Amino acid sequence: MKNLIAILLIFSISPINIASDASPFEHFAVVDLTHSFDANTIYWPTEEDFRHTESFSGDTEGGWYYSAYSVKTAEHGGTHLDAPIHFARNRWTADEIPLQRLIAPAVVVDVKEQVAANSDYEISVADLKQWEESYGPIPPGAAVLANTGFAKFWPNRLEYLGTDERGPEAVKALHFPGFSRESAEFLATQRNISAVGLDTASIDPGQSKDFMVHRILYDKNILGYENVANLDALPAKGAWVMALPMKIADGSGAP
Repeated sequence: MKNLIAILLIFSISPINIASDASPFEHFAVVDLTHSFDANTIYWPTEEDFRHTESFSGDTEGGWYYSAYSVKTAEHGGTHLDAPIHFARNRWTADEIPLQRLIAPAVVVDVKEQVAANSDYEISVADLKQWEESYGPIPPGAAVLANTGFAKFWPNRLEYLGTDERGPEAVKALHFPGFSRESAEFLATQRNISAVGLDTASIDPGQSKDFMVHRILYDKNILGYENVANLDALPAKGAWVMALPMKIADGSGAP
């Protein structure tokens, strides 16, 4: 099997003093882990939907074709980055995250079977240790990605979020899996990771009231990736994630 590079949005690498014209990615397959942004993109119930508005599209007076659009989006919606400052005071903003933290070996923990029996499933320390029993220790600087199987529901809000209601009251009706507090503490204090991510709307489970997973991990400047796509295309070990979201100054996150 080829090595895999998993792409969240855009990446760019400029090799220095390359003696050959061969691509440094020649022996890698590339997997896009991003849902497209459009009118069906799922946002948190309190956020407005994505807008893509035409400024001009067609033939100009000079006779050539031209098109341009404006977009409006919340920082947190669709496939996106959570910067640590999202839930931790004085931690990294989106533009402060070192680039090397956005390039990481991927650990893919498959919990689809557990989630099939319980849509509110919380990824446990036992799940993480079971992965290590099969594949070895979580490597330093890894991005730990949980494959819950929820990406198959995208973009059906009712199935993906557990509710298609909107507004603050809808948050109480959210049902989807996430990391447990114990697994967040384990990763934050006992494993040297760079990020966590999964194929749901939040790294905390939908029924969370205190968002402890966000608070624990982001206090350690560990990044979050939410609404990730195509995790079924990745092996449990051996892929790399390159995630370069929009560089928003003072951003709490970025699409």
